[in-house]
Amino acid sequence: MTLTEHEQHHPSKPRLEAKIFCILASLIIVVLLGLGLAGVGSHGHDHHYGDSTSEQVVEAEEASGDLPEPGDVYPQTAISGEETLDNATAKNTLPPFWGLGIIPFALLLGAIAILPLLPFSEHWWHSNLSRYLLAMGLGLCTIAYYWIIDGFSQVGHMLDHALLEEYVPFIVLLFSLYVISGGIHLGGDVQATPRVNTTFLAIGFAIASFIGTTGASMLLIRPLLKTNRERKYKVHTVVMFIFLVSNIGGTLLPIGDPPLFLGYLQGVPFFWTMGLWAEWIVAGVILLAVYYVWDTIQYRREADVVKVFSMANVQPLRITGGLNFLWLGGIIACVAVVNPENPLPFFEWTPFPFLREAAMIFLVLVSLVLTAKSIREANQFDYHAIIEVAAIFVGIFITMQVPLDVLKATGTEITQIINEPWQYFWITGGLSSVLDNAPTYLVFFKLAETGMAAEGTMMLMLLGGEAIPLDLLIAISLGAVFLGAMTYIGNGPNFMVKAIAEQSGVAMPSFFGYIFKYSLPVLLPVFVLITFIFLL
Repeated sequence: MTLTEHEQHHPSKPRLEAKIFCILASLIIVVLLGLGLAGVGSHGHDHHYGDSTSEQVVEAEEASGDLPEPGDVYPQTAISGEETLDNATAKNTLPPFWGLGIIPFALLLGAIAILPLLPFSEHWWHSNLSRYLLAMGLGLCTIAYYWIIDGFSQVGHMLDHALLEEYVPFIVLLFSLYVISGGIHLGGDVQATPRVNTTFLAIGFAIASFIGTTGASMLLIRPLLKTNRERKYKVHTVVMFIFLVSNIGGTLLPIGDPPLFLGYLQGVPFFWTMGLWAEWIVAGVILLAVYYVWDTIQYRREADVVKVFSMANVQPLRITGGLNFLWLGGIIACVAVVNPENPLPFFEWTPFPFLREAAMIFLVLVSLVLTAKSIREANQFDYHAIIEVAAIFVGIFITMQVPLDVLKATGTEITQIINEPWQYFWITGGLSSVLDNAPTYLVFFKLAETGMAAEGTMMLMLLGGEAIPLDLLIAISLGAVFLGAMTYIGNGPNFMVKAIAEQSGVAMPSFFGYIFKYSLPVLLPVFVLITFIFLL
């Protein structure tokens, strides 16, 4: 690697600190602006739905003296569909000139897909500061749109929803898992055979739900890249790693994947997602089998000298920095226990807002202080990948508010047409691929919660007293988590793995190359099979 390439992938410390300062300073300004404007006026945009079917059911159950407990599954009673749908969309109207409002979001997606491919913009796009300036520039266009159509209060409510309610919990969780897992080093080297690579992917898939897709990705991607450094054909290994470890593996717990974390914040019981184990296993086993066959074919194409060199450099595997597993457990505890909507277990005290995020940051600081510097150096750890995610996704979370408002405003029409689990799976998943799966999950969660449920439909009681059709919640959860693997922007860890692989010299496919060469031909048949087995 030349000095220029090294500086490009590992910027100097002052330059990195300048980028972090610029990003944090401008983000803090925008957040404070949102906090200030959210209190101006009372006619601002309300991102929450009106009375729901579930609330009417709860009232009926209270009257009969038989109130379900959180996590209970019970049959829905008869409710007027028209009344429910009217209530569900009473506070949501289609934004004026909404076609103009979605342009910033479309431009941001286009920039992510195209700018890395153009010769005149490729180098500029490699800078996280450039990504952030573009993302925030388009975000300011969305802010201006809300200001023009409904004044300052609209801007305040939008920023409060986009940044404080969604982006801050999202990025703090990813950041915490990223930094703490970066203090765990899996050393040694093994021969890069199909069996070894498949074992790497299987381990990552198995642990992703319990230390997060971000944690599992950061723990294993660098050892996997080191193991395969001699091999010529390794792009497919990184892509399948994104499929299995960075997405589908995180199905079983809210800590596993950001959309499930948002579901937990909406009242889904913490261990409910463990019930998705069958879908998780089926998808994982099929993809691991596909990868093993695929890698076997690619391994046979490798030159003999590559195989000999790989065998000659075998070293025993060992883990250092194991204390960080304790801090990862603390992150899981923060997600499971600290919720501003509910009192702490065994206490009558309700946590104040952002206590959970503050506790996560504290665990990050503990990890940074107590982990030997040499461990992170061995991991070639830096903040480039997480800054890339933070820089791009702050723009995504702001600019996507207009498309999400359009979805909410057309909720009546949507729930009249979309009422089957397989429909929720594919539409939630399809939009998750391009809108990011976390906020998309939230929109369809609300649609399912407030839509018309037929008499006899099995309902899941949420922690806040509402209820949601069980089959639709399963479909939404699977769609958001599984199809988040379809693009680089479908899930936060996808971008991190891509960035780390490129830093290691792997020529990752372009935005469209990833979709048309890998995700569509590999994942689509698996998801069709999941649909026929579990959702019809």
